[in-house]
Amino acid sequence: MARKNPQNFEQSLAELESLVEAMEAGELSLEDALRHFEKGIALASSCQAALQQAEQKVTQLLEKNGELVEKPFASHGSESDD
Repeated sequence: MARKNPQNFEQSLAELESLVEAMEAGELSLEDALRHFEKGIALASSCQAALQQAEQKVTQLLEKNGELVEKPFASHGSESDD
């Protein structure tokens, strides 16, 4: 479940990259590797959600008769057609 005040995308991506590098080095204990993996899954999910929101916003900006018109969009699960 998403947190109310998530890290920004760039921070999450940098942390994810750091976790992957540490795991690829192969020097973590099994417990540490599992913790890194769990944290990485959460960060990847957070980044994916941020990308989906950005894509949705861009789509809404460009969708109105070719004019750049920004309109608010519903968050998770609420979809409406205008």
